[in-house]
Amino acid sequence: MKLYSFNVNGIRSAINKGLLKWVKETNPDILCLQEIKLTETELVEPFFIELGYYCHWYPAQKKGYSGVAIISRQKPRDVRFGMNIELFDNEGRVILSDFESFTLICAYFPSGTTGDIRQEIKMQFLDAFYDFANELKLTYPNLLICGDVNICHKEIDIHNPKGNAKSSGFLPEEREWVSKFLDSGFTDVFREYNNDPHNYSWWSYRAGSRAKNLGWRIDYFFATNEFKDRLIGAGVHPDVVMSDHCPVSVEIKI
Repeated sequence: MKLYSFNVNGIRSAINKGLLKWVKETNPDILCLQEIKLTETELVEPFFIELGYYCHWYPAQKKGYSGVAIISRQKPRDVRFGMNIELFDNEGRVILSDFESFTLICAYFPSGTTGDIRQEIKMQFLDAFYDFANELKLTYPNLLICGDVNICHKEIDIHNPKGNAKSSGFLPEEREWVSKFLDSGFTDVFREYNNDPHNYSWWSYRAGSRAKNLGWRIDYFFATNEFKDRLIGAGVHPDVVMSDHCPVSVEIKI
């Protein structure tokens, strides 16, 4: 089974840039989306239904902002929306689908790049998500988590670690959170298969950053350690250009 996670930076924009053609060619079993930026999801759902997918959307209350979705060939047994925390749930940041042999979370972590207030909200989200995920894995040990985490974990995950040492997304306390999260019983799936540098999933639109591969790896799949023996591979796909992010993927055995 192939799973992809993709921050599309506006689903209608991505569709206009070839998202549906890419889905047909790639044929993911599950596609997790972040930053759908669409409240009226009925405008795009028929495209995915026509391709044979079940769609579950969790848009933000604010129009044109945030929002996540899980689009799957298989109908999930159950779907849960949010973490039962109004501040984050209003922004459409977490959706869970429970399938027969594993459970999947698609998440869009807040960015702190717009100032101190949003950085504080980001840190609050990190604490809340840590508790949420660790409580869930007690009931759902075969747990996969994917999405835009908005954090580079290690220096290998960012093109200019020294220059970005004080940048949101690479702050010491953010990087420590990822380490703590992994230590609590999760695996960074991509790094199980690839420890090479220059594998990034986001690039600024400024100064030709993508062409120069001046990027950040901020999109992840995490798996519980109990799920590791079901993993087959993982990838980052910078050749897919529809957003300032690119898709990341994992392959699992069922």
